[in-house]
Amino acid sequence: MQQPTTSHMTALHHLLRYLFGTSGQGVLLKGLDQLQLLAYFDSNWASCPTSRRSVTGYLVLFNHSPISWKSKKQSTVARSSAEAEYRAMAQAAAEITWLVSLLKELGVTHLKPVILHCDNQSAVHIARNPVFHERTKHIDIDCHFTREKVMEGLIQLSYLPTHSQLADVLTKILSSQQHWHLLDKLGMFPHSQLEGGVGDPCSSSLHTQPAHQDNCLQLVFCYWLLGVVSYKLLVILEFCWQQPFVYIRMQCHRILY
Repeated sequence: MQQPTTSHMTALHHLLRYLFGTSGQGVLLKGLDQLQLLAYFDSNWASCPTSRRSVTGYLVLFNHSPISWKSKKQSTVARSSAEAEYRAMAQAAAEITWLVSLLKELGVTHLKPVILHCDNQSAVHIARNPVFHERTKHIDIDCHFTREKVMEGLIQLSYLPTHSQLADVLTKILSSQQHWHLLDKLGMFPHSQLEGGVGDPCSSSLHTQPAHQDNCLQLVFCYWLLGVVSYKLLVILEFCWQQPFVYIRMQCHRILY
């Protein structure tokens, strides 16, 4: 962030285009007779090109609707993909523990065991193996915590193929087809479908980007940049002339924020 380049600007434009095209999306909270918690977790090993730290991502679904999710860079460098997956598993297990306790206080019981989906068989074997090996000593705390939750019956580990891992949307760069496929699985729909209305211009098309979006983004960016320059210029003029331009500064501040 201290030395931005053209690649950072390209990534910013990509992010703004995505936010502009998905501003009308929402999560559908489904009402089912039997209450159930499901969880997915994943990691992207050594994905950061500068620090080589892995990225953790997990999703917790209540009645197949997402209620808790997180994507965060891990605090330490993982020496293997299994270690990165196991650290992500421990964070997901901690989130499940908190959610089960919270729902229990709200009167929602009989949620155990919570099925925790994983696409790394090495991490599943480590969690189920009661013997600690030399290669697992550096993740000893995570091993103890996760295995304790498995032995308590709070968590039930389940393996699933990588292409069905919903948490991939939080950790990896996916193809457009796979990205939208996972979002559909998560129950994300246009605003018009959530309310039963029609003709919502913000969400009429989720899978296509209008051609005029680039021009709109450039106009918004130029408008914001003009406000920044005007605000800074007024501050300099106030300092040089010792005369406050309070009204004009307030207008520029409204434009920026």
